[in-house]
Amino acid sequence: MVVHDHVDDAGSGRLPDPAQVPCPWRDSYSPEVPTTYPYPPVPLTRLLDDAAIDFPHNEAVRFRGASVTYRQLLDRVDRFASALASLGAGQGERIGVLLPNCPQHVVAVLAAWRLGAIVVEINPGHDEEQLAHQLSDASCRVVVCLDSAYPRLAQIADRTPSITEVIVTGLHNALPFPKNRLVALRGRWDATSHKIVADAPAWRLDDLIKQSPPAPPPVEIDPVEDVAVLLYTGGTGGSRTATMLTHANVVANAFQVRLWLPDIRTGAENVLCGVPLFHAYGMITGLGLGLLSAATLTLQSDVDAATTLATINKHRPTILPGTPALYLALSEAEDVDAHDLSSLRVLLSWGAPLGVEVATAVERLTGARLRQGYGLTEAGAVTHANPVSGKAKAGSVGVPLPDTVCTLRDVDDPRRPAPQGEPGELAIAGPQVMAGYWNRPADTAATLVDGWLLTGDLATVDDEGYFSIVGRKQELIPVGDRSVYPSEVEAVLCQHPAVGQAAVAGVPDECRGHKVKAYVVCHQGAEVTDDEILAFVAQQLAPYKLPRHIEFRAELPRDVAGRTLRRQLSAETDRAAA
Repeated sequence: MVVHDHVDDAGSGRLPDPAQVPCPWRDSYSPEVPTTYPYPPVPLTRLLDDAAIDFPHNEAVRFRGASVTYRQLLDRVDRFASALASLGAGQGERIGVLLPNCPQHVVAVLAAWRLGAIVVEINPGHDEEQLAHQLSDASCRVVVCLDSAYPRLAQIADRTPSITEVIVTGLHNALPFPKNRLVALRGRWDATSHKIVADAPAWRLDDLIKQSPPAPPPVEIDPVEDVAVLLYTGGTGGSRTATMLTHANVVANAFQVRLWLPDIRTGAENVLCGVPLFHAYGMITGLGLGLLSAATLTLQSDVDAATTLATINKHRPTILPGTPALYLALSEAEDVDAHDLSSLRVLLSWGAPLGVEVATAVERLTGARLRQGYGLTEAGAVTHANPVSGKAKAGSVGVPLPDTVCTLRDVDDPRRPAPQGEPGELAIAGPQVMAGYWNRPADTAATLVDGWLLTGDLATVDDEGYFSIVGRKQELIPVGDRSVYPSEVEAVLCQHPAVGQAAVAGVPDECRGHKVKAYVVCHQGAEVTDDEILAFVAQQLAPYKLPRHIEFRAELPRDVAGRTLRRQLSAETDRAAA
């Protein structure tokens, strides 16, 4: 039975009841993985509390040679929560967190959740325009940031009038002595000499923790209704909006990932988190999975191959959430054989298609299992994955996680199922699906329909329930009266032995409206011509799908989750042609 074969409610003007959709993929689950689970209705800080009770002396967070135990982490979180409360922060308040991966990020997020506040995760690399939009859109009153980011906040003070309290820290504050002193001496900067608004000095995070008692005011949190975090995303329709995830959403998704990895040993794992914590993928597979498993969370603020290899060699992580771009870089690193990667057991890959050659090379180098998955911010982060100990299918994102139901809908009318055997818009239902978009009721209503999340992603599914993502609705390339799915062409391009990465986008064409253009990154040391690549893909693709031009590049533009920014490539081509 395939996912299309079910009684549909198209005649009633509604999508089908998720409870009535067949789930053939459950037959492919690893034997130890349950199809359903009673997710505990608890606030996120309960995960920390439990880990601190059961494993008080285990390392909770490692960062550049420094570490804290779970007991110490709990103490710092409660002290900082008390400090935030003394500054007037409380339940429902939006607290902006503008930090890279570092121990202060973990403390700030958990302290905000302890008070029932809403964490607003913001990429610290954003420019002033992006910062101003997100901080003002969320009406943040308190912001926690690196001291080096303080001048940018000062520049946008007139556009962020809600901000009254700024708390700064430096990466050197998380380092052990004497490294912290040396770093501080090289680039010391006193944020308290600046003001964001009148009478609003910047506080030092470390000082607040030292001066505050570990006794924050008690707060009643409704995990199902209370929003835990706002994560800004392009949205399923492309506009920049904040996704609202409740405590229950994040807890459930962390449990789903934990259940999918049945051989995880509670209190004995080490998760290497280079994926940004300000992204849903990092929040779930790093912070959420780490706390739930009472694991050591080894934080990495630089995600290049050299740093990652050195970190693995030194800190011996067992689990690595990564992206295809990272795994490609690791497989091509010149000195990879000089590093001991044997500690790794499970490798996770999200964000973009994972090439078969790359996956094979990484598994050979590490001896670990590398599994491709899929997810989006609007669904916690993770909805699909290939089974860890069961069948993994190359080119597929796997099957839906426990309690996750999926169906493919007609691209033009989601009330109708997609035609049998054809791609359709992926619709998802499950406990990890967001509460909605912040202050965007119309966008929420268009995306959450009859209990389903309409993802905007186009997918196919086989008879066993394995899904493959073929593109986004907004990125379909109309060539004459036909449509080209970028991922289909990209998959064929990546089969060429010289091609390491590929992206495909549509560019204007006077005759057919659009034509296909390919952007190719070759493997290190490989030499190939565009004619050779075109001849290769012509053997497997219909003529209208063939790229009309190939551009060789050193790298492809990607977002923080490793997804290729196809629209940016199209925009670059348009500007070059203007």
